[in-house]
Amino acid sequence: MVAALADITGWPVKKKIPSEILSKSKFQRYLSLHIKDGSHDKETRAEELALKMFGLVPQDFNLARETEDLLGEQAAAFYDYKKKRLYIIDSTPAGEEQQMALVHELAHALADQQHSLGKYLNRGSPDSDETAAREAVMEGQATWLTWAYESKRAGGKGEVPLHLLDQLTREHDDNTEFPVLDKTPLYMRESLLFPYNAGARFQDAVYRKMGREAFEEVFARGPRSTQQILHPAAYFDKTVPAAIEPLGLDKIAGKQASQFHAVIEGAVGEFDHAILLQQYIGVSESAEPARHWRGGWFRLYEHKKENYPVLSYVSQWDSPQAAQTYFELYQRVLKGKWKKMEVTSATDSEVTGTGDSGRFTVRISGATVQSIEGLR
Repeated sequence: MVAALADITGWPVKKKIPSEILSKSKFQRYLSLHIKDGSHDKETRAEELALKMFGLVPQDFNLARETEDLLGEQAAAFYDYKKKRLYIIDSTPAGEEQQMALVHELAHALADQQHSLGKYLNRGSPDSDETAAREAVMEGQATWLTWAYESKRAGGKGEVPLHLLDQLTREHDDNTEFPVLDKTPLYMRESLLFPYNAGARFQDAVYRKMGREAFEEVFARGPRSTQQILHPAAYFDKTVPAAIEPLGLDKIAGKQASQFHAVIEGAVGEFDHAILLQQYIGVSESAEPARHWRGGWFRLYEHKKENYPVLSYVSQWDSPQAAQTYFELYQRVLKGKWKKMEVTSATDSEVTGTGDSGRFTVRISGATVQSIEGLR
């Protein structure tokens, strides 16, 4: 298998890849050790709180438990790039499913021998849109190579036939064979599928343009955003996200700024916006507005004594018209994610009021939309 992958990519196999059979119970213990409990881990709690403030998950959502359940349901094999070891879950039925899982993980191992996957993945901010794009490179390339391997084994070329690409990158959507995945919130489900499906389409686009050099290129020059994954032309054109900053505490809370502390911050990319709009506006109205994304960033604060969160979030669009569209759509998002929303004032450039999390202000200026949510 590894030799065939090396032939497709042009990458040499530098060393033997150690492997180990893992029981389902040992795998569950492995997950428990590597996925920190949100009630005890500050980073996990912060990520969970941010998802809740954006309305991407319910208020009773447990990020650590849900992540563990999702990975436990999905995994057939996995490559640990820290230990440089491939693990095969013994509950995976022998046959085609197991073979494809092995090829996928061997593709990771081969890539890791050329470029340290750990360093590649952690080169950007840990909560950034860029990190999601790099995950899509890793998983998308391994997914593409799995299908290319199958094509080569069947006597074809070591690539993915174009007429099968769309079918293959849609085959896991709405898959009821995985009940945890099927019931998880839209953002969590799409975040799990995005690196494999969108990542494979991205890898194919780079391969069609560059041939074998594509495998090296996506690691040597990693994508800067999920927009580049979704629209490979933006990758080729080297379109990078706009550098923007949400309002700081001094602008939000004034003299009371010292009563808050920063909890988490990160990028809000095209993928995030597309899912947010899909969840609250609908599929037909979500994709086109999100395409006009140019940049996004959020910062989450928390009151030191009363422990309530305040969200400062800004997005930039490719034109004032696109920003106006999002300004109007985001007001519908607010209404959808809260049980109660009361608008106290509204002009062409600013809307203020109260929602479930507290007072809010959404304003538009040129191609930028800024939102403050949660003040009391």
